[in-house]
Amino acid sequence: MLHDLPPDTRTLGADLRALRKARQMTLHDLSSALGRSVGWLSQVERDISEPTIDDLREMAKVLDVSVSSLFRTAAAAGEAGLIVRAGARRPIGNRTDGLVEELLSPDLTDDFEMVHSTFAPHSDLAAPVQRPTQEVGFIVSGELNLIIDDKEFHLKAGDSFRIRGETYRWSNPYDVPCVVIWAIAPPVY
Repeated sequence: MLHDLPPDTRTLGADLRALRKARQMTLHDLSSALGRSVGWLSQVERDISEPTIDDLREMAKVLDVSVSSLFRTAAAAGEAGLIVRAGARRPIGNRTDGLVEELLSPDLTDDFEMVHSTFAPHSDLAAPVQRPTQEVGFIVSGELNLIIDDKEFHLKAGDSFRIRGETYRWSNPYDVPCVVIWAIAPPVY
């Protein structure tokens, strides 16, 4: 099982496989969307072949993630797959103005992911989002308005919330950034 692998074997290929499975895509589905062979994609997921930058851009587009989330930052000896230093977090998501998201998890191979989100002052998510996930968030600092299935909540530092597949939107109409730590299962980034 993937979780039983030594941390240093968790690679780009493993992250791509986890993202593909989180999107409920088969090797055939993703290879067709990329215009590549199933064999090539299988080799990429097993780290036998290395995708080009153009391949990574196309994969990011099809998997709906940022290209930068597919790049790894070198970890100190013995830390790969175990420790993520503050200056070495991988940016993820970041498709919404006013929201900066970073991966706190060492990789995407677990049953869940941890995300650090910073919501800029006076930013909002205009269109509702619905994901096939269970998510729990903790407000570290600032304030955030969260609408879950048309119920609006005003959250402050120390508050937490849960979303289980419901439609949601957020806004930070306040003058300071809001920092939230999320646990999301299964991984979506």
